[in-house]
This record gives sequence, structure tokens and C-alpha cells, in this order.
Amino acid sequence: MNSFKLGLCSVTFRKKSAAQVVLIAKKAGIEYIEWGGDVHIKNTEEARIVKSICDNEGVKISSYGSYFNSAEYDEAQWTEICEIASVMSAASIRIWLGKKDSEETNDSEYLTLLNNTKKMCDIAKKYSLLVCPECHDNTFNNNTDAFLRIRNDLKKDNFKTYFQSRYCRLEYDLDRIDRTFEFIENVHVSYRDLKKEQKFKKKDKYYIDKLLTKLETKGFDGIVMVEFVDFDSEAVLYKDVEKLSSH
Repeated sequence: MNSFKLGLCSVTFRKKSAAQVVLIAKKAGIEYIEWGGDVHIKNTEEARIVKSICDNEGVKISSYGSYFNSAEYDEAQWTEICEIASVMSAASIRIWLGKKDSEETNDSEYLTLLNNTKKMCDIAKKYSLLVCPECHDNTFNNNTDAFLRIRNDLKKDNFKTYFQSRYCRLEYDLDRIDRTFEFIENVHVSYRDLKKEQKFKKKDKYYIDKLLTKLETKGFDGIVMVEFVDFDSEAVLYKDVEKLSSH
């Protein structure tokens, strides 16, 4: 039996209503939903409605995918995002950590990013929320060393990270899990992107199992979220969840 919990990012089904996303998750046996701020949840009223739907269907809310970028800090906007997440009883807010790879970020840009993120963590703490940057290219959280640097400089307990495979870079992925494990809040799994990488690079071994085994071996009991599926298909989602559940 998996030690981790199963989740779904609502952005997987951007064309579906929030109520439809909840029913899809429930049918798939998914326990948690991360609600995106781009389509489904844009204000506290929508957050209240979705929270009620989730409660009625027995589906929990893990996090708020805010798409807020700490390179462009706005206190009023960030406070509203924290209020939205709080209304939903989410544990964390997913953010973008800047707009450049860490290697391209100069000292001045880094200092701005650091100061902005400190402010965000301080406000989020008032709402008992974690601040978690997505693990992604074209952001400062594009590699392990960069994340550890800013986390050490921030010195904020409510600053964690997502883990997401870099695809076909197994040694990097395993090393990142080892070195950042205590700070990994949630995991994104994109079957669509991973399969695409395998197809074009002619990889014959799907290694998500190796990553999940690594996480479980280290005691990860957090949430593994399906972020995207082939063809944005509900049927494909059910198959992907079955794969994860049988791991």
C-alpha cells in the first residue's frame, strides 16, 4: 500500500467546471485537489463555493496553485491569495520563484527575489500557510543547489518546495529527492509530458516507479498529484491513477 496520498491539479481539466473536477477526482479515488487560480478559483467567494462542494463530496483541498510570481511582489494581491487559500483550508500555496533560471539571475535580482519571498512567507504565516515554489525551468527553483541556497538565506520554516521530475534525468531526480527531501511538500506527476519526453528521446523504460520508490523509501507520506494527462482525458486519468495506486 502506498505511503503517499493521491491528488489532482484542477488545471488538468481547465475546461471543466469546478463541480465537474470534484466528481472526476472522486470517481478516480483521488483524495485531494490542488485548485488553480487561473481558471477555477479567483476570489474568496469562488473559494467558499468550491470548499462546500469538496466537503459535500468528501474530497479534501491540498493547496492553491496561485501562479503568483515572487519577482513581482504586490502585498495586496498576495494577501488576497492567502485569504483565498485560507477559506479553502488549503495547507499551502504554490508559487513561481522568479522568471529566470538561477544561473541567469544576477545578485540584484536575487536580492529582490529573496526580500519579496521573505515578505510572502511572513504574511502566509499569519494564515498558517506554507509557501511552495514549483520545481520548474525559467524560475530560480530550476535546480537543487538554487533551492537550497534561497531556503538557507530565507530562514523561513514555512518555505518548502514541490518536487517534479526533470524527465529523463534520473540521476538528477534521485539526487534532488535526497538533498531536499525534508522540504518537499507535494509532488507533481505529469504523465503527458513524461510520455512525450520518452517518445522523442526513445526511452524504453518509464521510470516514475523509481522516483516513487525513492520517495517511499525515505518515508514520504505527502501528496503525489497528477498534473496533466494525455489528451486531457478522464479515461486516461483513471488509468494513470490506477498505475500510481498499484505502485
